[in-house]
Amino acid sequence: MALYSELPVYKATYDLLLAIFRFTKDFGKEYKYTVGESLKKETIELLTLIYRANLKRDKQEVLQEARERIEVIRLFIRLMKDMQQISIKQFVQINEVVENVSKQLSGWQKAVS
Repeated sequence: MALYSELPVYKATYDLLLAIFRFTKDFGKEYKYTVGESLKKETIELLTLIYRANLKRDKQEVLQEARERIEVIRLFIRLMKDMQQISIKQFVQINEVVENVSKQLSGWQKAVS
């Protein structure tokens, strides 16, 4: 079994978490403590799920939950773009990372089913 921290999907999700911490600090007060905190929590939970999936023999349920989390993260990021808390450029950059994580989770789920 690979060390969870060596998994490409873990590394990509960690990069996503770093990016989220960077751009949420610039959110307006109204969004920083609501959507910003939720984004951080969802991404930390996603990292935890990847760790758990790597340990489990039956990964399907954990990976499904991870895929649901990435969709919630995607929704929050879109909301922050629509509320003009992140620029179009930031939105495009962060969405590339989200899409990368999403594709890796899908591939992992298909590989274990």
